Amino acid sequence: KHVAADLLCEAEHDEEARVYLVTTSRLFAKRVVTELTRQLGQLGRQMISSRSIENHALAFVVRTLDEAFELANRIAPEHLSLNVNRAGDYVSRIRHAGAIFVGRYTPPAVADYVAGPNHVLPTGGSARFFSCVGVDEYIKSSNVVAYSQTALRKARVPVMRLSMLEGLDAHGRSMESRWT
Repeated sequence: KHVAADLLCEAEHDEEARVYLVTTSRLFAKRVVTELTRQLGQLGRQMISSRSIENHALAFVVRTLDEAFELANRIAPEHLSLNVNRAGDYVSRIRHAGAIFVGRYTPPAVADYVAGPNHVLPTGGSARFFSCVGVDEYIKSSNVVAYSQTALRKARVPVMRLSMLEGLDAHGRSMESRWT
């Protein structure tokens, strides 16, 4: 029931929402689909959820948990509910997800409303190369670099070599000018 409810939690956002179930059990997949269909009929946003499910929902039955994690990482979902025994032991297997909800008692809704994590998440598989939008996105910052004379002497040779390799003479001269 809770897996179907979590899937519908995503589907009710938008007709274009992508909803995926990845499991190692064909029987479990069938039971979730049956339950999802039952719960769908009870939703206020039934039309939106129905279109999402009809057009963009898939259930994948894989042979092993290794395959399940590989597929989940390839999908790179905005939300990933990790519903396995000892779910916390598997968090490190997820490399690409906007938010990970760990275990049976962590529905996406608790994160949306009360747990407090960031809810501006990468969508459409972009979790493969983007993170959640964080407060740093809204703060202007500058890099501050300060070297002592001793530290600069240690960096002198690598900086001079790199400037020469890149053909950036002024970079090398900027270094060299400190000692001439």
